[in-house]
Amino acid sequence: MISISTLREHGSCKRYLFFAPLLVCSAIVALPLSPAKDSSPAGRETQARITATSNLVLIPVKVTNAQGAFVPGLEAQDFRVYEEGQLQKLSVFEKGDTPVTVGLVVDHSRSMGAKLRDVSAAVSTFVHLSNHQDEMFVVDFNDDVSIELMKGKAFSNDAKELEEALTAVSARGRTALYDAVSEGLNHLQFGHWDKKVLILITDGGDNASHLKYSQVLARAHQSQALIYSIALIGSDSEENPALLRRLCKDTGGLAYFPRTGESVASVSTELARDLREQYTLGFVPLNMKDAHSFRRIEVKVVAATHGKLRVRTRLGYSPIPAKPLPAPSESGPR
Repeated sequence: MISISTLREHGSCKRYLFFAPLLVCSAIVALPLSPAKDSSPAGRETQARITATSNLVLIPVKVTNAQGAFVPGLEAQDFRVYEEGQLQKLSVFEKGDTPVTVGLVVDHSRSMGAKLRDVSAAVSTFVHLSNHQDEMFVVDFNDDVSIELMKGKAFSNDAKELEEALTAVSARGRTALYDAVSEGLNHLQFGHWDKKVLILITDGGDNASHLKYSQVLARAHQSQALIYSIALIGSDSEENPALLRRLCKDTGGLAYFPRTGESVASVSTELARDLREQYTLGFVPLNMKDAHSFRRIEVKVVAATHGKLRVRTRLGYSPIPAKPLPAPSESGPR
């Protein structure tokens, strides 16, 4: 059994190889440039890359009991993973608070003007509750989509820098929600951590994107990212909560709809806890045919002493090879 942290010590599985949860990893070649382990983003960048020879699918899994509480302490032998009904052999099992690459995708359309201060407070709460090794970036969107650099950096875990990125764009115009999600999925590929998350904060449905919902859903299926949403729903007839719920459910995330009087910060607290309470499983698919088709995944837990358990994970994935990616532009997409 190989843990993600073990793979990372020898050079992490890089996103240049597949734009999908089908990550390419192997332990054949690993030449660390320094005998000391450096877990900082800069240190990880200096580690030697690994030679890729096998396809590894990584899936985050949340296990809860009948009362909805997270069930800790499970081991690899407690899980059964099926792809298209075929039992797979686990090659990765990791539990506990693992670092995450997070994209904060925030609506800056005109209707969000009065809500952005609360959103900034919620993001600050989320950052302070996160793993100190997490790396984050901000996507601001209205009619346009912009990935904000933070003092020239593509990623940060500094609450002040992230808040400044959130306020870099004023509230105006319409809502290019689908385009923003697509840009967020693209930028996640440059993150250092294997576990990747998008958090979408919006109060309305899309009315300005070039992409369609079906295209964004297809890209989400090709990505390893969990997608969460915090929907600040009002009375706008263009809002479509069902689409947000499906996008989140398909990727293993959750859609939050704050109740009247409930703060966005309290929701972000719950979201941060959900990310910390997950298992990560990995397997090399036994069937490598039909590489471009959507593959359904089912995860079961066999742990009689815990009673009836519920499992939440992504519904499946589409393994689509991608070309090598260029490094993020220092000016950032505008």
